[in-house]
Formats: sequence, C-alpha cells, structure tokens
Amino acid sequence: MGIDSCIAVLRSGLFLFCALVASSAVAHAQADDLAAKGQYIFAMAGGCACHTEPKGTHHVGARAFPIPFGTVYSTNITQDKETGLGAWTEQQIQDAMTKGIRRDGSRILPVMPYEKYSGVAQDDMKALIAYLRTLRPVMKATPELKSWTPFARSIGTPLFLKVFGRFSNAPAQAPKSGIERGRYLVDHVSLCGDCHTPRNMIGVPNRSLYLAGAGKKIGPLGNSVPNLTPDKETGIGEWKREDIAELLISGTKPDLDNVQGLMEEVIQGTPLGYKDMKKEDALAIADYLKSIPAIKNKIE
Repeated sequence: MGIDSCIAVLRSGLFLFCALVASSAVAHAQADDLAAKGQYIFAMAGGCACHTEPKGTHHVGARAFPIPFGTVYSTNITQDKETGLGAWTEQQIQDAMTKGIRRDGSRILPVMPYEKYSGVAQDDMKALIAYLRTLRPVMKATPELKSWTPFARSIGTPLFLKVFGRFSNAPAQAPKSGIERGRYLVDHVSLCGDCHTPRNMIGVPNRSLYLAGAGKKIGPLGNSVPNLTPDKETGIGEWKREDIAELLISGTKPDLDNVQGLMEEVIQGTPLGYKDMKKEDALAIADYLKSIPAIKNKIE
C-alpha cells in the first residue's frame, strides 16, 4: 500500500471516529434533555411526595397509608436494583404507573393513582421514566401490605377496578397551553383531584363533588382539604388567577398565610415540587379551576 493510500485510510478512519464521537455526544445530549424534561414532570407531580416519608430519605418509599382493610406502604422508586426500580425495564415501570401491574405481574392497590397517570401523554411518560433512571440508588425494602383481607391484591383490586376504575387513553403529546393544558395537569400530572375530591369508605371518589374538598373525617390521611371549585362562598371563586398561581408556586395564600400539611409537602417538601412549576403552567391550572362548575361545599 502506497503512502497516499495509507493517508486516505487514516483520514477515513479519523473521520469515522469523529463521526462516532459526535453521534455519541448528540445521543448523550438528547438523553440529558429528556431527563431534564422528565425532572420537570416529576416536579409538577409534586415530587412524587407519597414515596418520601416526612423528614425521611427522599424517594425510598415505606410511607404508610391507611386503607379500609389495613395499611399499604409506598415503594422505593430509586435505582436500587434489589429494592427499587434499578432492575425494571422502561415498559415495566410504565405498566406499574399506568396499569397498576408490578414487575412480577401482581396488582398494585389503587392507592397508587395509576388510573390518573394512565392519561399522562406518551412523550411526558417517556421523559418521566428517563428522569427516574437518574435517581441515586438507595437500598430500602418496602414493608409488606398489612391487611386482614388475604386476597386484596389478587381478587379485590381487579374487582374494584372493574366496577369503579376509570382509565384514560394517553395522547401522544400533552396540550401546550390554555385551559386544556390546565385540565391535563390537574387530572393527570399534579393530581389535584386525588386529595381534593372526597371519597367514600372504600376509596371511591365522589365525582359529583369533583375538587370540592373534604373534611378531616374523609380527607387524605385525616387532613381536611379545601374546596377548589369557583364557588364564591365555600370555594376559590373570589380568588384571582394570579392568587392561585402564587399559592401553587410559593404556598402563600392571598391573606399571606402559608399552606401546611400535605399541600406544603407537594409544593416544597421534597427536592422537586410545585415550587418548580413554570408560571404559565400555574396560570393554566388556575384558568382550568376557574372554569369548572362551582360546587357549594363548606369544609370545616
């Protein structure tokens, strides 16, 4: 092989190497962008605060939730391969989040709001899973379900879902702005209705009181939650859209009082939360809340 041929081969090899390096850099940048988008979705989901015990290690689960027939515990969502999601595939994580099916095929109790998450846009869900992949692995096993009903998962959950379940068809992309954007965030990402719509004794939402609040006896974890409908006497009908947005981002009410309890947790109780929400998204939520039917429901 002549000198010119050798030089040509070297140039070709150098070009191929540079192309591979550039391609790898682009792929890493795209992965980083996807995870960054997922981080924002995670924040608008209240930092998935249910998977963090108050003042405990973030995202490792083991938080107790009382249910009518016992106590269920949130799971470890870090990348630990033994006790978290580290060994799960993307499809397995998505099936758990949107269908309530575990990696081993068993059912997740509907305390986990997978019915609501079934409506998360496909591109948002892909990004969210990419972000979950970045969570530092922490080993912490999830306590077993405590229940006096032996078939709660295998029989009770499918029966509950068959009678009361409401799953959604996920759009390819989420609405970008306006009231539709607000509805999407309220119903499928930020999950306002999960706390602010009252439930009966077996956990079925009273959809006739959608976002109308609940008193301590039936509120989440024994907390009363306010009426978010635009009723002027018992809801937020007198609030300006900017007031609602300000509360979502800072936790400050129009009277300058601060929210407490569960709402404080999803705003700023974890590293990511509603506090990281863009102003336009907070205003979209406000516009949607102002558009729903007003329901008179006084919360003590």
